[in-house]
Amino acid sequence: MKIKLSLLFFSIISYSCSSNQNKTKHSDLPIIGTWELISATTTQKDSTFSTFDPKVKMIKIINPDHFAFFQHDLTMGKEPNPKFSAGAGKYTLVNDTYTEYLEYFSIREWENNKFEFKVSIKNDTLTQQGVEKVEKLGIDRIITEKYKRLKD
Repeated sequence: MKIKLSLLFFSIISYSCSSNQNKTKHSDLPIIGTWELISATTTQKDSTFSTFDPKVKMIKIINPDHFAFFQHDLTMGKEPNPKFSAGAGKYTLVNDTYTEYLEYFSIREWENNKFEFKVSIKNDTLTQQGVEKVEKLGIDRIITEKYKRLKD
């Protein structure tokens, strides 16, 4: 009886250890963290142009199952047209395909849309490229954004 219990215990421990080795925890994903936008371009039809404004700061925060982004001007809202926007929602990451499901946004017409990107991370730089398409606003463009990881 002791041998059977020992074998059962050993089998359970072995299975637990081997199955944990094959799983990636969400908290171990390199995309998790806080990122600051450092460049952005948009391609519409045959034209590619920078959409990065050094007078505006944008961060993106990614946790194991949600993302959020915040953007505001660096003049503390003292310019004639102060800038602020924010958005958030759930995301999925399958290999290099990062898909945002935008649930909240300061421009409400963007809400409830899905945006799919190819992502890569090299050192402390996250690059995402994909299509932004919002039919009811007539938006259909390719965006490329680069972020640097903010340190703790």
